[in-house]
Amino acid sequence: MGDTAGVMVAVDGGQLWAEERGSGEGPPLVLLHPGVGDSEIWDPVLDALASRRRVIRYDVRGYGRSPAPEGPYRQDADLAVLLDHFGVTRAVLVGNSMGGSTAIAYTLDHPEQVAALGLLVPGVAGYPEPDPPELAAQVEPLALAGDLDGLADLAMSWWGGAGTPPDTEARRLLRGVLKGWFTSYQHEQQLPSCFERLGELTLPCSLLLGELDQRVVVDRNEVIAARIPGCRLVRAGACDHFPTLRVPGAVVELVEELYLRLG
Repeated sequence: MGDTAGVMVAVDGGQLWAEERGSGEGPPLVLLHPGVGDSEIWDPVLDALASRRRVIRYDVRGYGRSPAPEGPYRQDADLAVLLDHFGVTRAVLVGNSMGGSTAIAYTLDHPEQVAALGLLVPGVAGYPEPDPPELAAQVEPLALAGDLDGLADLAMSWWGGAGTPPDTEARRLLRGVLKGWFTSYQHEQQLPSCFERLGELTLPCSLLLGELDQRVVVDRNEVIAARIPGCRLVRAGACDHFPTLRVPGAVVELVEELYLRLG
């Protein structure tokens, strides 16, 4: 299929903005963005990926061009509707951080619909070690004060360690989704616990770990990779929580290597 303009996809009680580009052999490539940016975060790698693949990217509810949620929803259920809309019966899923959590959950429940899995500094639902409590303690007063610039500065200090100030593009992307954090929080339903089921993922899988990410994320990524059978662990020394901005070439290489493993 050729390039198409972005469309609004109806999901239960809401809408998702999505875009399809490119064409090529093999299963379509579906890109799932992180919580620190919307689907624009794929811009540095999109042309390279779409030159060889059919690529679909989208904004989750409340992010980018997707309207804020008005009722309960779950991200893996929205992904199922999106794939059905585009007629995708089998895909390669590549998810960054929050998007990685969704990709893992979807793959565990729909293994026949996922050909390969790419995880960029991912989370996973049900991981036993919580995020550092000091982060929530710092976020709360800024959120209560509506200080989005302060929140952006804080978030960049946590997840943007590979950047050089003012790190304009990463900060712009992050600042742009902060309202989405709050509009989505009260409506988003948690994904089912997946951590103890990682051993069920027997498909081709690669995980990119950013060595300059938060230590808790690095540790979690090492554990996730070790629990997924045959997972290829890629260590990116100059990378934090923004792999497509920091190491776009490594991201493209990871995706292409996944397709090679499909045969």
